[in-house]
Amino acid sequence: MPYVLLALAITAEVCATSLLKLTDGFSRPWPSLAVAAGYVLSFALLGRALRHIPVSVAYAVWSGAGTAAVAAIGACFFGEPLGRPQWCGIALVIVGVVLLNFRPAP
Repeated sequence: MPYVLLALAITAEVCATSLLKLTDGFSRPWPSLAVAAGYVLSFALLGRALRHIPVSVAYAVWSGAGTAAVAAIGACFFGEPLGRPQWCGIALVIVGVVLLNFRPAP
C-alpha cells in the first residue's frame, strides 16, 4: 500500500506541474486552483507513504519519476525539444533512483 500512495503522489505532482504552463503566470483561476490542489494532494500522499518508506527512497522516486514524466509531457504535449543531453540527464536520474533503492547487506 505505501508504494501505491507514492505512485498516486507522483501522479498528482506530475499533473500539477504539467498544468503550471496553463496557469499563464497564475493569472487564470481554474488551472491555478488545480495546480494548488494537485500539490496539496501530492504532499499529503507523500507524507502518508513516508510512514513506511524511508525518506531517501521515497523522495528520490517521487522527484525522479516526476522529473522524467514532466520532461516527457513537455516534449509530447508542449513541443519542448529534448536533445541527447536531456535524454542522458533523464537516464541518469532514473539510474540514481534505482541505485538509491538498493539496500546494503546487513
